[in-house]
Amino acid sequence: MLRSVLTLIRTEPVLRQRMALGAFGFACFSILWTAIAFLLGGHYGYGEGVIGLFGLAGIAGAAVAPLSGRLADRGHGRMAVTLFLVLLLASWALLDVGGTSIVALVAGIVVLDLGVQGAHINHQATIYALRPEARSRVTTAYMVSMFCGGVAGSVLAATVYGASGWDATCLLGAGMAGAALLVWGLTQRTAATPLRSPA
Repeated sequence: MLRSVLTLIRTEPVLRQRMALGAFGFACFSILWTAIAFLLGGHYGYGEGVIGLFGLAGIAGAAVAPLSGRLADRGHGRMAVTLFLVLLLASWALLDVGGTSIVALVAGIVVLDLGVQGAHINHQATIYALRPEARSRVTTAYMVSMFCGGVAGSVLAATVYGASGWDATCLLGAGMAGAALLVWGLTQRTAATPLRSPA
């Protein structure tokens, strides 16, 4: 069964595409939530309780899940992924300003979470439609890739923030988002497949 997961990765270009996008998206998520604790605790001087409240801003991402699913069901999945990845990239501009503005920081968190969650829902709908009979195995491939991206994002965020601060960390996040957009653009032809709702 484990060997068949590797076979799915080798034979399904759409799965490979969404694995890469999921990894970059979760890397962005991890970069933010690793480094923001340093920013809020150091630069802003907030305690753990207040820092924890910033996680509430991420709840907005849950609201986009039904919209992302509906767009995929209506055949607009590709447009939706492009929009969510653009939001992900744009969020880092707001987050960079958030180094000196709490309002911009909260707005950046909301926009980033919208981008990550919206794209994630679309990725899941797409890979589940590839092989409905192998849903658990495509999920395994996708989630392993996504969490590898998250681990890399956390490690890089801690290293970059410690060495160069918040602005450099935001550049790192923007680079990850930009890489996701690049992958999305370059793989449209090789990973072309109809977007269907999951069976």
